[in-house]
Amino acid sequence: MKGEGKMMIKSKMKWVGLVGLVLSAFSLFVHFLLARFTEEGIADYQSSVTIFSWRPVFENPDLSKNSPSYKRLWGPVARLESLHPDANPRRYYTDPRSESSGYVFVRIQGGFHEIRNSICDVVVISRLLNATLVIPEIQSTTRSKGISSQFKSFAYLYNEDNFMAALVKDVKVVKTLPQNLKDARKLKNIPSFRVPNSASPYFYLHHVLPVLNKHAVVELVVSDGGCLQAMLPPHLEEYQRLRCRVAFHALRFRQEVQELATKMLHRLRAHGQPFIAFDPGLTRDALAYYGCAELFQDVHNELIQHKRAWMKKRGFVKGKLSVNSAEKRLNGSCPLMPEEVGILLRAYGYSWDTILYVSGGEVFGGQRTLTPLHAMFENIVDRTSLSAAWELNRIYGREVNLVDTKLRAPPSVVQEKNLEVWKNAGPRPRPLPPPPARPKYPYNIEGWWGWVAESDNEPESTVMELRTNAHKLLWEAIDYLICVEADVFIPGFDRDGKGHPNFASLVMGHRLYQSAASKTFQPNRKEVVKLLEENREHLYQANHTWLTSIRRHLRRSLIDGVIRASIKSKPSSFLSHPVPECSCLRYDLTKRSPHPSSPSTGAPVEASLGITRHCPKWMDSEIKTKLKDKEIEEDLDEDISSSSGLFFRNSGGNHESGGGELIKEESQLDDQEELDGAD
Repeated sequence: MKGEGKMMIKSKMKWVGLVGLVLSAFSLFVHFLLARFTEEGIADYQSSVTIFSWRPVFENPDLSKNSPSYKRLWGPVARLESLHPDANPRRYYTDPRSESSGYVFVRIQGGFHEIRNSICDVVVISRLLNATLVIPEIQSTTRSKGISSQFKSFAYLYNEDNFMAALVKDVKVVKTLPQNLKDARKLKNIPSFRVPNSASPYFYLHHVLPVLNKHAVVELVVSDGGCLQAMLPPHLEEYQRLRCRVAFHALRFRQEVQELATKMLHRLRAHGQPFIAFDPGLTRDALAYYGCAELFQDVHNELIQHKRAWMKKRGFVKGKLSVNSAEKRLNGSCPLMPEEVGILLRAYGYSWDTILYVSGGEVFGGQRTLTPLHAMFENIVDRTSLSAAWELNRIYGREVNLVDTKLRAPPSVVQEKNLEVWKNAGPRPRPLPPPPARPKYPYNIEGWWGWVAESDNEPESTVMELRTNAHKLLWEAIDYLICVEADVFIPGFDRDGKGHPNFASLVMGHRLYQSAASKTFQPNRKEVVKLLEENREHLYQANHTWLTSIRRHLRRSLIDGVIRASIKSKPSSFLSHPVPECSCLRYDLTKRSPHPSSPSTGAPVEASLGITRHCPKWMDSEIKTKLKDKEIEEDLDEDISSSSGLFFRNSGGNHESGGGELIKEESQLDDQEELDGAD
């Protein structure tokens, strides 16, 4: 009986264990289903409970939108309100022909702004050659670089379906080459062209087209941020509007990126306050190209100089290796530092509690460079403070784990001294033996001090760094959307490390096309530096005259900056200034404008920009409904009698500004006097 009892107990224990295993397996299966099929619901819940690092603080959250101060700081630019986006074809424009000359396969290398410029160019080239465009391959986001296998190259950043649908009346677009041509490409049996930057239409019609007709396919390798000249002849003006349709309508970011950017915009505007977007433009390549190393100290100075030496060795830089950065800065060739931009904004009248979004995947110098700006503005945010880590990880997709590249402790070094050999070798006295060679630890060669000292070349990128570069494309896509939608935008620099228009230039071009009247400050760096140097000792205790000069300059830059971009930026990048080709004049708005002339030229703004075409009649109904509102806003502008009266305002012990005490301005500025002076 005892034996049977023990057997029954053991049998029951086995059944209990089996049931427990089944329940555990079922629980894991249920959790897997919840994680797999309710991701969106969980995401929404997490979004509602996530605690972000941004803690908004506002002094006057109920500022009326009809107040004179609000109109001056955030209102539209009246002299640009007549501009309206119009990228539709204006002449006889046929659909793409049924018979194609062949396939154009493109590989694009470069950063965010270079990729965007190049995609617009290759679409125009395909139309010019009557070719079928294969969706371009972005080299920064290939599977070998460690990104998620969920996405093909182009689809990692942009929406393929929207791209193809938006261009259906312009050019034939396919996702891949036919199988026979795909096999030929793998065997490198198709002709390839490494396209020069800003090549002319003649190059494609007389060099590429004959090869395309012969082989039915060509491969273009684009690496300099553009493969077609920005300024096209007048008879090719329709191709410029095609560029606008590609950049501003066809190139829509991937859905996950769009959704996250939209969420971040909602979080920025959740408190009902407008915000400023600021792009510092402080990249190591740009600083090295223009010789601005002395703006930084110690480590960063060495890094910039090393990069400049590398660029000079390869012919990217034609000047001297060592240049006077102070002279470059006075000439306006160097970026405005974040502290200087902060001083400009505070001098213009933006208070310490203004929301300031800082864009850019890389701010050279790190947080130390941004510290003075943080001291001037309490509500400084970026993509990391407006989103949770899991939200950013979600847009990357499922990525494989890479080899651990973390630094490890150096191996123990045992110094072996053969004293017997030393004692018995040679006559005495004799010098001490040479010290053993210093071992190279991982932390010695992975930091800047290792490769800067050992080689003139830049270090090879690790797989993790290549993955991060791909992530930067997504970060800049989010920054791009937020900067375009910002109430005010101001750049620190508008050139990249090759001397071409950069990310900020594309943003300003998009804002000029989409909403020309939105405030986009484009300060003249040479004049700004001169003004700053005049008051260098009293930047944080500025007087009435200096503040008036700063405000007049910034107000003028709203118009003069646009005209200056048409001269300096447009010849290198059409998207940085898509006017007048992609704009028209709204009905009767130019006649009603109280400020019809450009301050610098004395001519009407529309004439200075070359805009002569009036918008089609179907836009009239939309425009006339806004005329009354516009008249009211102009009357309010004329009624402005004073500004907020504050430069740096002390709202408590915690709001200090970059080494200077926050003080109240001695006298208020007359905004109407400023407007009259600007005109």
